[in-house]
Amino acid sequence: MQLHTHTWGDGDRVALLVHGIMADHRTWRKVGPALAERGYRVLAVDLRGHGASGRGAYSTELFVDDLVETLPTGAELAIGHSLGGLALSLAVERLRPARAIYSDPAWNVNPQQEVVGPEVFAQLKSASREMVAGLNPRWEAEDVDIELATLKLWDENTALGLAPTFGADLVPAKAVVPSLVQFADASFLYDAAEVARLEARGFEVRTVKGAGHTIHRDDFAGFMASLDGWI
Repeated sequence: MQLHTHTWGDGDRVALLVHGIMADHRTWRKVGPALAERGYRVLAVDLRGHGASGRGAYSTELFVDDLVETLPTGAELAIGHSLGGLALSLAVERLRPARAIYSDPAWNVNPQQEVVGPEVFAQLKSASREMVAGLNPRWEAEDVDIELATLKLWDENTALGLAPTFGADLVPAKAVVPSLVQFADASFLYDAAEVARLEARGFEVRTVKGAGHTIHRDDFAGFMASLDGWI
């Protein structure tokens, strides 16, 4: 499937942005322009079932194939958040960006925690403004507005199609390209023990103190600062 993309900037370097579940390219409303100011042409996709992209069957493999079909190979930078981080990691051998950044990627749920099932995510389709704001107390009002708008467009069947990944350990065996893993301080996916495993597999790991799962919306300044030397 050819995905809908949004572009910021017209620089000589290319950056790719891949959002997480329930979102679309608008989640990057600050990141895209910030990278464009640094000389990038920034391409942000809407994954299938999200935003202005098509609907259909849903699986991890299809998300990955869509990225490969839509995005250019050899970009200077690729950033994926949550589901986008998982999809990017599975597409990285074919996309071959010079650098990859995985922002609180959905590679696993810590086995010491209760595994959240896909139906929980599907139920968020009908989340109220109060719920969205309550779950994300550090978001700006515009991000709450965007989240409500993206939820209206989102096909909640995407969550159900990802059921096989819930509770699975999908951490890459190695860093295929130079790679940074950016953890939220309050991540529900990982604990400190994961850092050593990732570093042993060739990843650099940084944590944004105080940030929740959607780091770039919780603490934009902290998000950008943690990418120092990578962008």
